[in-house]
Amino acid sequence: MTVPYQPARLRQFLAELTRLVNDTAEEAPLLARGRPLLADLVRHDDWLAEPYTLPSPVRYQQYLLYADPLERFSVVSFVWGPGQQTPIHNHTVWGLIGMLRGAEISEPFVRTAEGWRAGGPSHRLRPGMVEAVSPTLGDVHRVSNALADQVSISIHVYGANIGAVRRSVFLADGTEKPFISGYSNATLPNVWDRSQETSAAA
Repeated sequence: MTVPYQPARLRQFLAELTRLVNDTAEEAPLLARGRPLLADLVRHDDWLAEPYTLPSPVRYQQYLLYADPLERFSVVSFVWGPGQQTPIHNHTVWGLIGMLRGAEISEPFVRTAEGWRAGGPSHRLRPGMVEAVSPTLGDVHRVSNALADQVSISIHVYGANIGAVRRSVFLADGTEKPFISGYSNATLPNVWDRSQETSAAA
């Protein structure tokens, strides 16, 4: 039986998150109060529209679902094809990652004199689970689809318009490469994808 599409769940989440960022700009309460909001959203897999669930054979997809008009936060669906993963990277802002479908593995990294090395055990996220990242808690990791034969989807909330934030990719030898991710919403009008204008202003 087809599960009825429930977009009201996302609207409610966005309303509650907007109230939260109106109340405080401090990271600790944002993460503490935002975590159960995201956990409640990803407990249900009936609200994400199909265009934001489509994988690419080339690389993982980062679809913008919503950007706060003041760019205080953004909500993104990450869609992982089988075997796809990110490079080691940072965020520079607080973030919450909630697993919606499938599973993914998050590997934390720390800088040493020899370069970037594993900073602790990897975490396997399953549907309904939420984890946090930030420059305070630990901001450098690598993420991959834990499943070799199916698509996985996670929902990310960041404390900025993440597609326009200057961030870094790190190679194992410590080399740092700046990047601005943009979004994968290529066929959808998207005024919040400021990656080109941000790059031009660098």
